[in-house]
Amino acid sequence: MEGTIKKLTDKGFGFIAIEGEEKDLFFHGNELVGVSYDELKEGDRVSFEKADSPKGENAVKVTRI
Repeated sequence: MEGTIKKLTDKGFGFIAIEGEEKDLFFHGNELVGVSYDELKEGDRVSFEKADSPKGENAVKVTRI
C-alpha cells in the first residue's frame, strides 16, 4: 500500500494518510526500512503493509518512495 506522512511526533511515531480512507494509520519509527525516523518529513510518500496490533491496525515495513 502507499500513503503520505501526515504527522510526525517527537516521540518516534507518526501517522500515514491513505487516499480514499478516512482514518490515518499509525506507525512506529521501529517499523521503518531503509530510512531513519529523523530523515522523514511530513508530506513524504511511503509504502507499507498493514498489520493488526492490540491497539488496532498499524503500518509496518514502512519505506520512503
